[in-house]
Amino acid sequence: MGIETVDETGTKATTDEETARTTQAEDSRTEESAESAAEAPTGVGQGAGAVVSAALGVVSLTGSWVGTVAAARQTLVGQLQTSSTAKVATQIKAVYGDAWQATALWGGLFALAALLVGVVVLARPAFGEPGKPQAAWTKSVAWGGVSLGVLGLLLAVLKYTDILMGLPSAP
Repeated sequence: MGIETVDETGTKATTDEETARTTQAEDSRTEESAESAAEAPTGVGQGAGAVVSAALGVVSLTGSWVGTVAAARQTLVGQLQTSSTAKVATQIKAVYGDAWQATALWGGLFALAALLVGVVVLARPAFGEPGKPQAAWTKSVAWGGVSLGVLGLLLAVLKYTDILMGLPSAP
């Protein structure tokens, strides 16, 4: 056993043996907390999925490079396939209508992806560890992505079917 000594000020001095025991106890507590932190899920994947869902929803509403390229391609195809002697309505449909529908189709695909990713993020805790609560910001951003996905999908369907801003009619 260690020897305790008291100096003139009344402070107890401990031996090396007691200091070693105290250090070992602190080290074991640190190791236990490090192990539990390593085992506990951090929610980074869910947070990233929520942000991706919201970003896809915004892209579905604002347009994407892929949609722009698809529309330009359809415009070119329409110009090549339509003769200059064709009726005006046929030319408008071939040159502009197909490009409009291509843009709507790509917007709808991005909206559907946003919707699916957002729903997966929101449903993930039910299949992972139900007792662990999901971070509030993750839920909020995922719900935002789902909302933007639903709105983008609705607008894409309305654009594709010409209910929203359909092609002008030609005589």
